[in-house]
Order: sequence, then C-alpha cells, then structure tokens
Amino acid sequence: MSLAEDFMTLDDLHPIDVVETLAEYHDWDFDRVTEDQIAMAVEGQWRSYALTLSWSPQDETLRLICTFEMEPPEGRHLQLYDLLNRCNDMVWTGAFTYWAEQKLMVWRYGLVLTGGQIAAPEQIDHLIGAAVMACERFYPSFQLVAWSDHTPQAALKVAIAEAYGRA
Repeated sequence: MSLAEDFMTLDDLHPIDVVETLAEYHDWDFDRVTEDQIAMAVEGQWRSYALTLSWSPQDETLRLICTFEMEPPEGRHLQLYDLLNRCNDMVWTGAFTYWAEQKLMVWRYGLVLTGGQIAAPEQIDHLIGAAVMACERFYPSFQLVAWSDHTPQAALKVAIAEAYGRA
C-alpha cells in the first residue's frame, strides 16, 4: 500500500497532519507543537537529527528545518563556512547554514504550495528523507573540518557521493 492510500481525501488535508501520519508510520518520536508545527527526532547512521516542519498559511509554504548540535573551536569557523558553501554547491533540495549562537548545524528547505496546492504524502516523505540524507552525507566532512586540520576541500572528499541509477 502506498502512503497516499492511507489518506482518503486530500482536499482539506493539513500538511502537518500528513507529517504526523508519516511520523507514526515510520515510528519516529514526534510532538505536535501547534496546529501548524511538528517536531520530530529521526535516527541516522551518524546521529539523531531534530526536524521541525511548519506550515505558514500566509505564504503557503511548508518549512523544514533539520538540525544537529555542533560546536567547533573558535579557530575553525572560517573553514566551516567555506565547507558549507562547497556543500551547498553540491545540493539542490535545500541548503546548510550554521547557527553559531545556538551551536546548531541546520539544513533548511521550503516547499511552496501556492494556489491551494497540496503536497502528496510521498512528496513530504521524500522531503524529510532528503534532509536526513544530506546531513548524513556531509556530517563526516563537518567533523573533519571542525575537529582536525583538514581543509574544506580535503574534508569534502569523504562526503558520500549521491548514487544515480540502480544496481
């Protein structure tokens, strides 16, 4: 059964309701913060990631933020920002940023659903999966730049390459 078959009608379906159903389906820990916001924890290979999805009816956008803690030593911030720019050049489905004050690495994406469009459950599931995969892909590079003397170029070489096709 596909994810879409779990929903009888998509006409009046709130995007956060879809996310909540996906969290239950995948057995992720979640908290429905408000009607328009949900927070979840998703376990990756390297660590757990905190995800927050928020629906903004004003601009008809489903915002996703995926974070993990990171506190690089003071002398490594310039290298980390250089690496972030390089990582962002390699991805199309979102972008990394570093929130120094909160000590968080952040993956951000906004899905615009103007004109009453509705995101399919598979689309939202893919959105969440892409966020976690981006964090998993670049996490080793972030660690190398933050905690060793690796250059951003060298650290990026350990990033898991995106696979195309199938075996």
